[in-house]
Amino acid sequence: MNHQKLKCYRLLLDIAKNVPTISKMLPRGTYYIEDQFKRALASAILNLSEGNGRSSAKERRRFFTISLASIAETAASIDIISAYGYLSSETQIDLKNKLRHSYAMIMKLKRRTI
Repeated sequence: MNHQKLKCYRLLLDIAKNVPTISKMLPRGTYYIEDQFKRALASAILNLSEGNGRSSAKERRRFFTISLASIAETAASIDIISAYGYLSSETQIDLKNKLRHSYAMIMKLKRRTI
């Protein structure tokens, strides 16, 4: 599959590998933010993959746009989890850097489809 060759895809998967650890840090009663974080991250990865598999430039851009929005939502979820005190600032910075790099790479992919 072509999407597996994308560095931005691999970076997003690196973040996904942290989900079990982050989930363990969250206390009971915070399922809503954990669920939102997981769904936003999954959406970013899945829409990137689907967009990369589309042959129409218009469809590719649409799926890349959705992926970018989901990355923004993932970043906001990380901010909230950190603001609640459940995530170290070091981990927050690492995750957000990976999101920023992924975002920039997807923007480049999106521009190339014009």
